[in-house]
Amino acid sequence: MVESDSKNSNGSVKPSAIQNGSKDIELVTFHDLGLGSSDPEKGGYGKADFEGAIEQTEYGKFHYLLLAICGFVSTSEEMDVVSMSFILPSAQCDLKLTTHTKGWLNSIIFIGMMAGAYIWGSVADALGRKKVLIVISFMNGLCIVASSFSQNFELFMLFRFLNGAALGGSGPVIWSYFAEFQPKAKRGSMLSFMAAFWTLGNLFVAGLAWLIIPQDIGVYSNYFVYNSWRIFLLICSLPSFVVGVLLFFLPESPKFLLSRGKTERAIDIFRSIYHINTGNEKSRYPVKHLILDDSFKSHSSVSKLPIGQKLQKMFKAIIDHSKQVFLQPILKFTVISITINFTFHIGYYGLMMWFPELFNRFDEFTRDHPDQMASVCEVTNYVVANGSQIVGACSEKIEDSVFLESLITVAAAIPANVIAVIGIDKLGRKFFLVFSTFTSGICAACMYFVYTKTQNLIVSAVFSGVISCGNAALDCLMTEIFPTNLRATGVAISMVAARFGGIVGNIVIATLLDLYCPAPTFIVAALLIGGGLLCLFLPNTTKKPLS
Repeated sequence: MVESDSKNSNGSVKPSAIQNGSKDIELVTFHDLGLGSSDPEKGGYGKADFEGAIEQTEYGKFHYLLLAICGFVSTSEEMDVVSMSFILPSAQCDLKLTTHTKGWLNSIIFIGMMAGAYIWGSVADALGRKKVLIVISFMNGLCIVASSFSQNFELFMLFRFLNGAALGGSGPVIWSYFAEFQPKAKRGSMLSFMAAFWTLGNLFVAGLAWLIIPQDIGVYSNYFVYNSWRIFLLICSLPSFVVGVLLFFLPESPKFLLSRGKTERAIDIFRSIYHINTGNEKSRYPVKHLILDDSFKSHSSVSKLPIGQKLQKMFKAIIDHSKQVFLQPILKFTVISITINFTFHIGYYGLMMWFPELFNRFDEFTRDHPDQMASVCEVTNYVVANGSQIVGACSEKIEDSVFLESLITVAAAIPANVIAVIGIDKLGRKFFLVFSTFTSGICAACMYFVYTKTQNLIVSAVFSGVISCGNAALDCLMTEIFPTNLRATGVAISMVAARFGGIVGNIVIATLLDLYCPAPTFIVAALLIGGGLLCLFLPNTTKKPLS
């Protein structure tokens, strides 16, 4: 049963009824129920708004299972994105890579993600979160497998682009899906907890790379090569298939169902969550009546339309959602979100994706000059002029120390994520984002003053830790500032900007690293600090209900 919040002139709620499938959903007044007044957010006397209904399911097994599966989706996504940074030093001979083409290989996945984020985010707002996530997961896995069999640079680029197109939808949709099951008191900490799974993805991919890529394994012939880095890619595809299967066992977002007028299905999901969390019978779930605002009721007639009209409505909804995020009062949030995501991810993906390459260059320089100190720029100039980058001197040999240093760098994000989980609901999203962008900006500038492998490792590890902490805060903030019917679209557009930042960061670093080395670090530092300060113009969403 659902209750409207529309009131007559006397302040009471008007009784009416709407048809939902084969069932009548009665819209009743407080007076008709004989229940008197109560706080709907707490679900008192058998009626509640959405936040109250979520809280009455209590917090337990279902939410931790949801965290595990959604977190695994994020782990899979990060493994697929970051895997390229470990492949580059090894694949440079196979695919005849230069620094410039390495930059494009790092970037092509983000170009695909830009296209995918917008398309999948809009489709998820029209058709549902769960269906889209399942399709994305299987598409992603198949594209990774296909790329591992690609024998030339052009074909490899094509499948990495398609891989990115699938991944582009994963981020905005999984964050919207997960957030819509969380009560406001726990939403910040649980979104931060889920962000920690990105760190696990980094750790898994670094560990796998260390175990597999240095090995002399694979199939070799005159026409076909399937060596260690390709086997590494193949194994990285497995999580995508696993999460695709696991998602079948999760329900659709009840908030999405309510926005489409499917109230009985949403209440059934609340009852099931309550049963899993408490062990009580579904019938004992205390909320019997839902109080819905106008944004929920506006879509209530969609489920009764024929399939042709549903598709027409879906495409119209996609266009409308895209327009609405660029209209007042959402426009301000959209512009700030786009700018922050762009500047933040120039640093996050621009530097993080190049750390293994920088470690490899330092290692190469140290082997030839064991007792000599040199800056990042001096190391780069040497490698470009005399090392593995020159034609005819290609070497795919990577020392174990490169993988160990990469593993230490990504492991540095673990304590940062723990701090974010504990403190994000106490200190707030904006505090963590400003602190992270300011500190990581200083670290980026410090890269220019690094003169040894150890100094390089320390600065890289600190950068990884603080920027991961900010990533958790940014994910929370971007998920919360958009209303339900525009959430996946708004987050998707923000992530398009994030992917564009990844593209620009990788291409700029690839171009300037060899031509004018000092520039990339200071450009990244300025963008991180400037972009982070913009979040001060966004509303405080800490412990607030999802709009």
